[in-house]
Amino acid sequence: MLMRFDPFRDVDRLTEQAVGALRGRDAFMPLDAYRRDDSLVAHLDLPGVNPEDIEVTVEKNVLSVTAQRSWPQSPDVDVIITERPQGKFSRQLFLNDSLDPEHIVASYDKGVLTVTIPVAEKAKPRRVTISTSSSAAETIPAAASSA
Repeated sequence: MLMRFDPFRDVDRLTEQAVGALRGRDAFMPLDAYRRDDSLVAHLDLPGVNPEDIEVTVEKNVLSVTAQRSWPQSPDVDVIITERPQGKFSRQLFLNDSLDPEHIVASYDKGVLTVTIPVAEKAKPRRVTISTSSSAAETIPAAASSA
C-alpha cells in the first residue's frame, strides 16, 4: 500500500533521529501503518502537539504531515534539562495508485494522529463477465490482488 524506494531508509531515519535535531533538521515522527478492511490506517505519534499545529496535505501520491511543538521559555526560568524534541516535525508517505487520496480522513486523540486512507474503487476486486460463443454470458469472480 505504501511505496518504498530505499532499502536503507530505516537506517537513515534512525540516524536522522539521533543527530537531525543537532543540525537543525525536522524532528522524527514515529509511525505505525496497517491495512484494515478496505483502508490503510496510519498512526503517527505527536505527543504534546496542539491539533491546530498539525497539517495534513496530499499532493499527487505524497501524503505530508507536519506539526509544530514548542516550549514557551521565559527569561525568569533556569532550564536544567531539555530532552524533549521541540520545533517542526514532518513525515511523508508515498501512496501507491491503489489508494484513494480524495477521501482521506484524519483524527487526533491522546497525542496520536490517525490517518485513514481508503482503497480506491478501481483497486477493489470485482466480478468479470465472460461470454462464450456457444452459451450466454457467465459471471466468474475475479481474484483479489494484493495492493
